[in-house]
Amino acid sequence: MKKKILGFFTLICLAFSHISAQETVKVMFYNLLNYPLEDAVPNRIDDLSFILNDYQPDLFLVCELNNISGAIDILNTAKSAISSNFEMATYVSNTSDDNFGDQNDLQNLLYYDSSKFTLEEEIIVPTYLRDFNVYRVQLNTINQISDPIEIYIIIGHLKASSGTSNAQKRFEMIQDLETYLDTLPTNTNVLFGGDLNVYTNSEDAFQTLISSSNSITFVDPANRVGSWHNNPNYVDVFTQSTRTQNGFGGSTGGFDDRFDFILTSENMTSASNVTYVPNSYKVYGNNGLASCWNKSINSSDCETTDSQFSYELRNALHNFSDHLPVTVSLETDATFLSIEDVDPLSVIHLETTVIHQNLTLNIDHFDLYNERLNIYNNLGQNVKTFQLNSDHKQDFNVSDLNNGLYYLNVSNTLSNPIKFIIAN
Repeated sequence: MKKKILGFFTLICLAFSHISAQETVKVMFYNLLNYPLEDAVPNRIDDLSFILNDYQPDLFLVCELNNISGAIDILNTAKSAISSNFEMATYVSNTSDDNFGDQNDLQNLLYYDSSKFTLEEEIIVPTYLRDFNVYRVQLNTINQISDPIEIYIIIGHLKASSGTSNAQKRFEMIQDLETYLDTLPTNTNVLFGGDLNVYTNSEDAFQTLISSSNSITFVDPANRVGSWHNNPNYVDVFTQSTRTQNGFGGSTGGFDDRFDFILTSENMTSASNVTYVPNSYKVYGNNGLASCWNKSINSSDCETTDSQFSYELRNALHNFSDHLPVTVSLETDATFLSIEDVDPLSVIHLETTVIHQNLTLNIDHFDLYNERLNIYNNLGQNVKTFQLNSDHKQDFNVSDLNNGLYYLNVSNTLSNPIKFIIAN
């Protein structure tokens, strides 16, 4: 009997060990409401800091970002509110409207926890109005060499406003995206965060995204597909508008539309190496109350005594943007690397931190051989990438870079970048 009991407890321990080995990734998409040019609310970056600190995303997808200054503000806020490991993708101004004035300053951007993800590739899919920005990221797992796990993250912002003409333009933008998606293998993990501006699931743009005839078929993880506009039956997935009064910027229509989404490729709901966690889809700050319909999100009608989202959080959301963020969680059986696994600061040595033509490195760890050496300017933009080899001492010509402060790190390593200065 004792052996049977021991065997039973061993099985239980193994089961719990397997469960604890699963890693969870938290994702947030947020329309930033013309940040930083929209300044009707003073110091609203402090409200964003409160929001990010409350949710703690690992991947932060944004749209309506105006400029590089705003991009760096958001990065610094993420670093202080979430983790010092946060980095951003390359800030790229919208290319899609270059032929008719280049006046669009509503950009998309990805921020990510670099201890958990490596940014492998950045792709622009142009349309007639705004780019889709695509980011291929790899999870920093212990088996990332032999069994890499990748996610294609798409951020988009479709044409706004109601009417047949605008719906047609949204459809044409999605057609351009589908042309790109058709180039990907059907089992690709794809996450799409965006302000889609669709009023109903019957719009051609949305129907195209969820069509089973596509190479990549998207699903709505919330499973709340319907005619959303001004329909209180869908109040739990409403994202706009957080406001009913003028003076804050943005829309003032009250809580009555589902414009913001995170969609996943169909395989991520069941059969992928990284999957959607059931019931994790949330409109952050939305307590799902019918009494909140057409109200401002910080209204007392938008909470009860047992509501998940507090007045303090909803007030910060109200002040920062006329949209609410959308969040999901993803799960993988793989194990993230520990921050102690490889410390580049201890195994990479610069011969000098003031560089004229050649950057000379001494590398003392075989794990770094054949990895990519990334160089960033002081705006966080990746300006050069080199391939490391297996030599202890390696030289890289950086004479084409302008004078100034730069940072380097090595892909698939988990430490703060190393600083150096170019002075010619």
